[in-house]
Amino acid sequence: MELSGRVVVVTGGTRGVGAGIARSFAEAGAEVVVCARRPPEVPLPKARFAPLDVRDADAVRHFFAALPRLDVLVNNAGGAPYRLLADAGPERHLRVLELNLLAPLTVSLAAHEHLRRTRGSIVMIGSVSGGRPSPGTAAYGAAKAGLENLARSMAVEWAPDVRVNTLVVGMVRTERSQLHYGDEEGIAAVSRSVPLGRLAEPSDVGAAAVFLASNAAAYISGASLLVHGGGERPAFLDAASVNKET
Repeated sequence: MELSGRVVVVTGGTRGVGAGIARSFAEAGAEVVVCARRPPEVPLPKARFAPLDVRDADAVRHFFAALPRLDVLVNNAGGAPYRLLADAGPERHLRVLELNLLAPLTVSLAAHEHLRRTRGSIVMIGSVSGGRPSPGTAAYGAAKAGLENLARSMAVEWAPDVRVNTLVVGMVRTERSQLHYGDEEGIAAVSRSVPLGRLAEPSDVGAAAVFLASNAAAYISGASLLVHGGGERPAFLDAASVNKET
C-alpha cells in the first residue's frame, strides 16, 4: 500500500512491535518518526528518532507543536512487567495505567489538530489482554480495555476528520519474548497454543497498521482488528474426556 508523502509518528517505535510498525510504514513510502525515551540500539532504516517520554504532557505538546505535518499517529508505547496485584502497591499499578492509557490520550490530544487538517488517522495498539482475564498483568489488561473504548469514542467525536481504530494484538515474537514465554522450548510450546501455529512477527502487526492508515481503510473507523492468529483454543476442549481429536 502506497503512503508516499505521509508523515507517521510511532510512539515506542525503537524496538519490538513498534520497530516492526515503523519498518512497515517506511517500506510503504511514508516519512516515519519514532519516539521513545532512548534511541534504538539498531538504527531503523528510513526512520528518524526523536526523544520523547509520552508520560510527560508538556514534552508531548511541545513535540507535536514543532511538527510541520502529521498524517498518521500510531500509539504503540506501552507494556508492563509480570506483577501480581497483591505483590505491589497501587503506585506501581498506576504507572502501568499511566503509560498504557493516559499517555495515548495525551498524545492523541496533542496530535489532534494536525490530524484534523490532514484528515489523518490514529491507530491504537491494543492487546488481547484487554478482553480476557490477565493474571499477573491485570492493570495492563484494564488499561488496554480502556484504550479500545477510548478509540471508539474518539472515532465518534473526531469524525469525519480523523479516523481512529485499534489493533488488538496477541502474542508477538520479539527480542524480549523470553521474558514472557521463557526459552526456545517455552516459546515453541506457547506457539502451539495459537491456531495458526506461531507467534506473530512485528511485521504482521506493522502490515495491519499500514492497512488501517491507508486509503484501503477509508471507511473503517471505530473498529477493532484482531491480530492474534485465531485466538486461543478453549481450555475445556483439552480438559474434557470426550470428543478428542484423533
